[in-house]
Amino acid sequence: MSEDSFLREVEEELRSDKLKAFWRRFAPFIIGAAVLIVLLVAANEIWKWWSSNTAATASDQYYAAADLAEQGDIEGAQAAFAELQASGPAGYATLARFQEAALLVESGDVEGAIAAYDALAASLDQPRLRELAYVFAGYLAVDHLDAAAVEQRVGGLTGEDNPMRNSAREALGLAHYKAGNIEEARANFEAIAADPAAGQDMQLRAFVYLEQLASTGVDVSEELVDAAAPVEAAPEEIVIPAETPSLETLGQPLESDAGQAQTE
Repeated sequence: MSEDSFLREVEEELRSDKLKAFWRRFAPFIIGAAVLIVLLVAANEIWKWWSSNTAATASDQYYAAADLAEQGDIEGAQAAFAELQASGPAGYATLARFQEAALLVESGDVEGAIAAYDALAASLDQPRLRELAYVFAGYLAVDHLDAAAVEQRVGGLTGEDNPMRNSAREALGLAHYKAGNIEEARANFEAIAADPAAGQDMQLRAFVYLEQLASTGVDVSEELVDAAAPVEAAPEEIVIPAETPSLETLGQPLESDAGQAQTE
């Protein structure tokens, strides 16, 4: 055997010994890491399956409860939403709480509904959903509480960067009008009418409110009255209400504002 061959064999033996020593030292960690990766992948797949299955079940429960409400079975719908709130995933549980508050209104318990919306708002982490709950409570408070109660719920939502601002302004305007605070009512209605981001239906109502104020001698911006004229000239497309809408007609702008909130 040549000297070179002998040296190569020695080197190979040394490498083999080092590899064996390395493996004996680190094998438990390498195997453990591999097992951990497999377990994490398996856990993630199980979680995805469970979440998908749970969401599908919750969705079925939610629409079944909504169908009960549409059929007039208020008690059955309340029980179904309560069950979903207790056992469903967080998103559907929150939707169920909104629906439970709305059903209280349908059953005639407006004070209970206001309290439910207040409790819902106080418990929510998502700012837009919390604001939406306060807006619903604010609208209900217009006819059942004083202007200060409405201000307490939606007074902080009228900033220009808040997607709920026009619903908050409308509730405040109605509350102040009811309380005889005409200037405060006018300011809120004019802010809606001048806001290009306000929904068309809400702006139309704001114009109606302002026209009613103007008919009683209140000084209203002429520019806003002029802006309302082209809309009133097309009755075949838009019907201007003859009277101030009741709370039952206020759902559509809320949906619009809620859509803006989700977009932002």
